[in-house]
Amino acid sequence: MVSPFEVLEVDEDADDEAVERAYRERVKRAHPDQGGSIEEFQLVRRAYRELSERDGNGDAGDGTDPADVDLTEGDDAREPRSTRVEFLDYEAVVDYGWSLEDDELFRKAAHADLGPDAHGRLLVHADESLLEAAERSGFAWPFSCRGGACANCAVYLAEGELSQPTDHIMPDDLAERGFRLSCNGYPLTDELSVVFNVKQRPELDDLILPPGPFTRR
Repeated sequence: MVSPFEVLEVDEDADDEAVERAYRERVKRAHPDQGGSIEEFQLVRRAYRELSERDGNGDAGDGTDPADVDLTEGDDAREPRSTRVEFLDYEAVVDYGWSLEDDELFRKAAHADLGPDAHGRLLVHADESLLEAAERSGFAWPFSCRGGACANCAVYLAEGELSQPTDHIMPDDLAERGFRLSCNGYPLTDELSVVFNVKQRPELDDLILPPGPFTRR
């Protein structure tokens, strides 16, 4: 696993001031609007957060992320913001006989008698994958490898856009139909509508890992 020092390109004995300077430079280069990628941007943000919490108090300086106030020199590039996600369990889709391609799917879900784990909303922070946000919010979405090597964590993207790294297992034809991996998918839009737990779809059968010690559901 790459250390936060390697990500920020600083020595392990670097002080807080040196870490902050390095972070300001790295986050500019990593920003999607400056030629970087959302995955690299999140990695840099996470590395800075880890090093900022070395003293154990969870704060860095005044608690402000430098990227929030000085991400770029211009006004055109904006920091990715938190994303509002409406989610729906695929089991409910099956139980009610609904279709993933139905434009009224989430409206129907809102009027159905579904529990909060089956249909609801959550917030994805700028440095979280969709799966991480679901777990932080207390939801037990299925997963297995966490590395994009299986489709146990797959979701169906009904609205919005979710990043999909190039080194993933999802075939292009399924990705074009809206299937994504929540373990390494980062929101690219302010709002998302996703159906989770779609691993039971027949087209994903060959991409599923068998139950193991790290598999959920």
